[in-house]
Amino acid sequence: QVQLAESGGGLVQAGGSLRLSCAVSGSTSSIYAMGWYRQAPGKQREWVAIITIGGSINYADFAKGRFTASRENAKTMLYLQMNNLKPEDAAVYSCYVNLLGLEYWGQGTQVSVSS
Repeated sequence: QVQLAESGGGLVQAGGSLRLSCAVSGSTSSIYAMGWYRQAPGKQREWVAIITIGGSINYADFAKGRFTASRENAKTMLYLQMNNLKPEDAAVYSCYVNLLGLEYWGQGTQVSVSS
């Protein structure tokens, strides 16, 4: 099992940038994939970026060209650099880990974007 703790959320103006962090502890050596999801009020949770076990990174269409996900080699820290933020990006962003096929999400960090 793993423990996830997100940080870095806050309020930013449209067009601004924000960097989210996620501290991962536990069975990190058994992690198949990790990344970020987000959920806005009244909407379903959607994936933002996923880093596979081999290090490949997949981005949702809305994130391509604006968001950059990264991780430490030990898989103890996960990051999401968000640039050119838009009001529709406002949501709770959660750290995601796939551990031996089981999915886990952190409590999330709030990202607000003002226009």
